[in-house]
Amino acid sequence: MPTRRQLRFESLDAAVRDAEYLLAAGYDRVGRWDLAQCLDHLAAWLTYPVDGFPRTPLLLRPVFALVRATAGRGMLTKYLREGMPAGKPTMPQSVTTPGGDPAAALGRFRAAAGRFTAHAGEYLPSPLFGPLTRDEALRVQLAHCAHHLSFLVPKASHDTTPPPAPAAAL
Repeated sequence: MPTRRQLRFESLDAAVRDAEYLLAAGYDRVGRWDLAQCLDHLAAWLTYPVDGFPRTPLLLRPVFALVRATAGRGMLTKYLREGMPAGKPTMPQSVTTPGGDPAAALGRFRAAAGRFTAHAGEYLPSPLFGPLTRDEALRVQLAHCAHHLSFLVPKASHDTTPPPAPAAAL
């Protein structure tokens, strides 16, 4: 049985290449989500800082505000240094049902990564971390991509290394 991969992406293009490789090679799951679920979730979170985050439920708004005001920056620093921990809850709107079309999800992920990268303005504040610099926002997205894609292990000889970068970048 394969084990979870240790991933760290230097660019969203590298994350997209890894997803392309998983789709082409096939994969074993060592987590709960399939490739389509991971990619749709990542695509959703790439759009939130550009288009707006889902509305936090009324009862959770004070909790999120408290976290932002107290532990948010510390959590951000830890996530960027150590990666995102497994098993944390997420916004239900960003989780699709299992069995979706992974090729279509890859297209949505690729498009969302391109929009995030091309966005010229400031990113909208994170519900947990508050305002982020462009570099912090990108690093959060890269850590998030590494977190979810690490639970999918390529079948091709269980090679954990994606193919070399294509000539064109996002």
